[in-house]
Amino acid sequence: MSAAPPVLWSFRRCPFAIRARLALRAAGVAVELREVSLRAKPAELLEVSAKGTVPVLVLPATASGAGQVIDQSLAVMRWALEQHDPGDLLRHGQPALVEEMASLISTNDGPFKFHLDHFKYPERFPGSEPLRHRQQALEILHHWNARLAPWLLGDHPCLADLALLPFVRQFARVDPEAFQAEPGLEVLQTWLSRFLASEALAAVMTRRERWRSSRFLYHLALATDWQDAQLAGEYRRSTRGRSLEEVGFIHASQAHQIDATYQRFYADAGTVRLLTIDPQPLAAICRLEPAPGSGELFPHLFGPLPLTAVVGVEPYPAG
Repeated sequence: MSAAPPVLWSFRRCPFAIRARLALRAAGVAVELREVSLRAKPAELLEVSAKGTVPVLVLPATASGAGQVIDQSLAVMRWALEQHDPGDLLRHGQPALVEEMASLISTNDGPFKFHLDHFKYPERFPGSEPLRHRQQALEILHHWNARLAPWLLGDHPCLADLALLPFVRQFARVDPEAFQAEPGLEVLQTWLSRFLASEALAAVMTRRERWRSSRFLYHLALATDWQDAQLAGEYRRSTRGRSLEEVGFIHASQAHQIDATYQRFYADAGTVRLLTIDPQPLAAICRLEPAPGSGELFPHLFGPLPLTAVVGVEPYPAG
C-alpha cells in the first residue's frame, strides 16, 4: 500500500503559493492539492497552521506522530528541492551563489513586495502614493534586469528565479501596457515572457475545484434570493422556488453533494450562489435526513439561516 502524499494547502493566485507549486513540480513531488478560499478558511487548515496563510505543506504522519507542517513558501521550496533537484536550482556546493540567491529573495520578499502591495492595493494603505511605490519597485526591477544573463545566476534557472517571477508577474499585471513600455527592462521583460509562456506556469496555474471542508454545510441559492436575505437580515428560502414556510426546513448539502444538487435543480437557474455555512452558531435544529427515493442523507435546517453563519458566498459553478 503506497503512502499518502503530502497535502498542500494553496490559493491559485497567491504568488507565495505559486512559487511553492513551481518548486514541487520541478522536484517531481506529488501532493494532494487543496485549493482554498482565503475568505472562508477551512478549520482543517487553521488546525495545522494557525496563521491561516498559504502555502502550507503537511507531510504524511509517521509512526512517531503527526506529519511535519511547513508553512513558509521558501521552506516548502527548499524541502521539495532537497528531495530531488534535477535542475540544480539550489546550486549545491556553491556557497557564493547560494548567498546571492538569498540576497535576491530577501529583496523580493522585503522591499519589492512592500512597494508592490502599496502600488497594487492602494485602498489598503490610506495616504499611500501608489505611483511613488511603483517607481521604487521599478528601481529594483532595473537592478534585476542588469544581472539577468538570461537567468538571475547565469544560463539556467535557480531557486531565486522561481521565487521572484510570480511577484514580477503580479507587478506587470497591474498595468501591463506601462510595464511593457518601460525603457531599460528589455531583458527582464523577456525573462518574464519566457516564464509566462512556460509549461511549468501553465501546469501550476490550472484551475481546480475549491476544496470544501466536511465540517461546513452548503446551500445553493438564487442570486436574487441571497440579495433579498441580505436586506431582510436572514435567509428563508428552502430550495429553488420554495420558501422555508412552505417546506418546513432549508435544504442543505454536504461537500460531496453540491455538484449533483446543482445539476439536478439549478443548472438552468441562471445566476446561482453557493453559501458556505458554519453550523456552530446555528440556533435552529439541523439534522441529516434521507432524501425521498434515494435515501441519501442531506442536512435539513429547521429554521431561518442567520447571515452570521454564512462564512462564504461565491458564484457556482466558479468562473
